[in-house]
Amino acid sequence: AKNSKTADDAIGNVTGSNSVNVFLGLGLPWLVAAIYWESKNLPFTVKAGDLSFSVLVFSICCVLGMTVLILRRYLGIFGKAELGGPTIPKYICSIFFVLLWVGYLTLSGLQAYGHIKWQS
Repeated sequence: AKNSKTADDAIGNVTGSNSVNVFLGLGLPWLVAAIYWESKNLPFTVKAGDLSFSVLVFSICCVLGMTVLILRRYLGIFGKAELGGPTIPKYICSIFFVLLWVGYLTLSGLQAYGHIKWQS
């Protein structure tokens, strides 16, 4: 990222790595389970949950995160850079991104355990 004009490659690499981890972390167990149940001549069924709340919270966090990245690219206060830049704005953005992550986990967990009622 230090030798590039923008941090697009570095951010794309992190996003790609996360995607691979999700596909391997979720895809392989599902594949193994599907093969197992097929070998027993039984259907592989998974109880459908309410995914809409989690997707909504994730989408809001995503829009907020992308907005910060775009602002970081074009505003001088951030050094016109997605990564790095002046010390205080850099740490504020880092804390903001961590809070987005904690907020997503908290809200999704509260909804999953029935503390937040959601009708889709």
